[in-house]
Amino acid sequence: MKFLTTTIAALLASASFAGACEITLRSSDTHPDGYPTVEGVKAMAAEVLEKTDGRICIEVFPSSQLGEERDTIEQTQFGVIDMVRASFGTFNDIVPVTQTFSLPYLFRSVEHMHAVMDGPIGEELGAAFEERDLVVLGYYDGGARSFYNSQRPINSIEDLAGLKIRVIQNDVFVDMMAALGATATPMPYGEVYSAIQTGVIDGAENNFPSYDSSGHAEVAKYFTLDEHLMVPELVAISKVTWDKLSPEDQQILKEAGRNSSATQRQLWAEQEQESEQNVIAAGAEIVREIDKQPFIDAMAPVYEKYATSPEAQDLVERIRATE
Repeated sequence: MKFLTTTIAALLASASFAGACEITLRSSDTHPDGYPTVEGVKAMAAEVLEKTDGRICIEVFPSSQLGEERDTIEQTQFGVIDMVRASFGTFNDIVPVTQTFSLPYLFRSVEHMHAVMDGPIGEELGAAFEERDLVVLGYYDGGARSFYNSQRPINSIEDLAGLKIRVIQNDVFVDMMAALGATATPMPYGEVYSAIQTGVIDGAENNFPSYDSSGHAEVAKYFTLDEHLMVPELVAISKVTWDKLSPEDQQILKEAGRNSSATQRQLWAEQEQESEQNVIAAGAEIVREIDKQPFIDAMAPVYEKYATSPEAQDLVERIRATE
């Protein structure tokens, strides 16, 4: 994925671009250099640099160099930082409508999620973010979370009964596990490996790259691709910064942001595929073909509790109706 960095460096070194940056935008990401979200913003930077003849440069700061996700969102709202890449989950208190996107089994597939985010619903969400001084430039893919454990393959909802599954400290996750017949065990991510190894918990849930890089596949070899949660991510620019740009430059940034979404999604898909191959080579057993409907039906009390307003219920129905 270093080709994006090389492209930017080549453009900056060219005679027409050298020393020509009139505007430099700082963009924050918590992920390390080379991660698909970081490379997505780099792709945006390269396109903006080229289309503005080097007038606008975007400098990407990975690995939480400018702060953790919540802090950098607030700094972007105030214009201290120009741009931020973050998960919808971090925006729940800032843009409340994003809470709906944390409901289990909301999206049928990754393709369905992309269709929703790239359509009218994504446009409406953009307006909600703008009310909080953030202008959405593109929606990114944060992957799909699935279950894995050390005890047995999960081929049906009944196979989850009695399993102790680590989840993040979130009421929706805790209630989801209860509805599925398992026991939710919130704990820090860094403790999961040893907790599975010693039998404190039976498993956890996450995407393939996390399952791979954490080493969890070594101690929990049964992975079921149920994709119960797909939480979108986004890259946004401060409205303070946005309002200083010309309409022409705003349009260039909008187009580059949309194009970077396609780049980021492709890089994420490639990383998922590589991680899947890694865990299979390490002995993981992947359950792909399951009937998701019983899992979805079991979520009725979760939706009744967390999608209570008419607006949230309408949004859920519109998302499900999106083709």
